Amino acid sequence: MVHARKWIGRAITHLILIGLGFVFFVPFAFLVSTAFKSERQIFVYPPIWIPNPIIWRNFTDVFDYAPFGRYLINTLYIVVAHLFGTVVTCSLTGYAFARLRAPGRDAIFMVLLSTMMVPWMVTLIPVYILFARLEWINTFRPLVIPPLLGNTFYIFLLRQYYMTIPYDLDEAALMDGSGYLRIWWTILMPLSKPVLATVAIFSFMGAWNDFTGPLIFLNNKEKYTLSLGLQVFREAHGAAWGLLMAASTMMIVPVIVLFFFTQKQFVQGITLTGIKG
Repeated sequence: MVHARKWIGRAITHLILIGLGFVFFVPFAFLVSTAFKSERQIFVYPPIWIPNPIIWRNFTDVFDYAPFGRYLINTLYIVVAHLFGTVVTCSLTGYAFARLRAPGRDAIFMVLLSTMMVPWMVTLIPVYILFARLEWINTFRPLVIPPLLGNTFYIFLLRQYYMTIPYDLDEAALMDGSGYLRIWWTILMPLSKPVLATVAIFSFMGAWNDFTGPLIFLNNKEKYTLSLGLQVFREAHGAAWGLLMAASTMMIVPVIVLFFFTQKQFVQGITLTGIKG
C-alpha cells in the first residue's frame, strides 16, 4: 500500500512537471517553426507547425538587413570578459571568505551579502554619473570592467561550496610549503568544477541576454550587442517576422546548447552550495 502511494505520488509529480515543461516548450517550438516559414505561412489559422516548404534563407537574409555579425562579435567580447572576471575574481573572493581566518571576516561577508538587497535601479543613476565622469559612456568599459570586481551572488555560491571541502587539504598543503594562492589554484579549483560551471552559466546568460546595460551605456550602433540588435531590427523591419524569428532563434540556441552540455554540473553546483553555511 505504501509502495503504491509513493508510485502514485511520483506519477502525479511527473505529470505536473511534464505539463509545465510542455507549456514552456510550445512558445519556443513555435518560435523555431516560424523561423523557417515564409511570410504567407506565418499568419495562417490554424497555425502551421511544420513549414512546407522550409525557408532556410531566413537565416542568411537576416544578415543583409542588419549587421548581426558585428553584434555577435561585440556580444562575445562582453561575454568573455564576464566569464573571466566572475570566475577568477569571485572564486578568489569566495576562497578568502571560506578558508582564510581573519578578524571580522564573517561580519564583512554579511555586509557584502546585504548589498544584494539594494535594487539595481537605486544605483543606476549614480553609476551612470560615475561612468560619465570617467568618460566611459559609449564604450565597452562599463560592461566589462565591473565584472572584474566581483559579483555578490557568485561569491556567495563559491564561498558556500568551498566550505564543504575539508580544511585538512589546506593544512596538508601548508605543511608541504604551499602558499594560499597555490592551494586555491591546485586544490580548490579542480575540486570546484560543478560550482564553477554554475557560475559560468549564470554569467554567460546574464551577459548574453543583457539588454539594459548596453541600452544605457552604448550609443553607437556599431557597438550594439545582439539583444539591442534585435530591438533595432524589430523597429526597422517589424513586419519581417520570419527574419526576426530566425535572428531570435540564433540568439537562443547558444544558451540552450550550453545548458544541455553542462546541466549535470549546473544542478550539482546549485545543490552542493547550500550544504554548509
